[in-house]
Amino acid sequence: MKTIFKKVISKFVEGLLMMSGTVTTLAVLFIVFYLFKESLGLFNMTPVEDSYSVLVNKNNPVKKLSAQQIKLVFDQEITNWKQLGGNDAEIELFRTEDISNYYSEDEIGKNFEHLAQRINEHIEKHRGIIAFVASEYEMKNAASVPLSVDKITLLELMKGKEWFPTAQPAAQFGVLPLLMGTLLVSLGAILLALPFGIAAAIYLAEIADTRFRNIAKPLIELLAGIPSVVFGFFGLVVIVPMVQQWFNLPVGETALAGSIVLGIMALPTIITVSEDALHNTPRSMKEASLALGANKWQTILRVVIPYSISGITTAVILGIGRAIGETMAVLMVTGNAAVIPHSILQPVRTIPATIAAELGEAPLEDYILKHCSF
Repeated sequence: MKTIFKKVISKFVEGLLMMSGTVTTLAVLFIVFYLFKESLGLFNMTPVEDSYSVLVNKNNPVKKLSAQQIKLVFDQEITNWKQLGGNDAEIELFRTEDISNYYSEDEIGKNFEHLAQRINEHIEKHRGIIAFVASEYEMKNAASVPLSVDKITLLELMKGKEWFPTAQPAAQFGVLPLLMGTLLVSLGAILLALPFGIAAAIYLAEIADTRFRNIAKPLIELLAGIPSVVFGFFGLVVIVPMVQQWFNLPVGETALAGSIVLGIMALPTIITVSEDALHNTPRSMKEASLALGANKWQTILRVVIPYSISGITTAVILGIGRAIGETMAVLMVTGNAAVIPHSILQPVRTIPATIAAELGEAPLEDYILKHCSF
């Protein structure tokens, strides 16, 4: 009876573990699928907000522009339609709020009931105009026609040098500065943390006495539990001024400051995992090496490290993951400048920091577009 009961319990636990693993795997796959599905939606939209239109005179030969060209036009870096393949005419910029400069309140209407008509009249009078107005004021079969804006492509997203997702009239989606900033900060952090972390792990596992190891190991493991905002505050008040003073910079919030802070944050993970891997090397292998005439350092280099290389690699991967995915500390010490860095002494912006900094704007903008109008 007891044997049957044990078999039932064993089967139940086995099924429970299998179900748990299956559910976890499916959940991870679902999250990945959902993220890819949401990301692909970006390539089916134009950079102009859904509730707005960019209008030109119907006689204007230019009917299609890219988001970058529209930005240059409204930044007044492009001032003639000839630069865009059109006629030799000056570009006149117009936004909805500019209508009060051309028409009185009575002509527009107290409740803006004549606004669409007045906008259409103004566009009809000015052939070189480009207007950014709310779509509800766009008149059909009128003197104005909507300007076609190129959709976002993967190539433009990856090679774009400007990241202004809230820019008007056309958002700029270029992640190259964010990618470069993330890689620069993460690479610097790993180059700083890797040698110190592995050296500390070797010392604790093979050189330090048991008493010191029993004290130092728990203290290092406690560092991994410190919130990232604490590291960020430490970097802001200590690392940033030091970097600014050492290199005589106008500001200390740079990629180097971010690399130092992330390197410090990655050290506990690298040290702990590497030390465990090194400490688990069989004693017989080390004794055999010493018996053959190798000294302690030769044994560490040729026996202990090769045997523990998988654990050390795991430690490096976990450290890199901590550095690349860190948000708050990087947000506080890197300067948050979405520009392509040419030096580690320049401010940068990483992808996680961008998500944290701009996530709050997404629901707000969606609410404004759905519930508010001019």
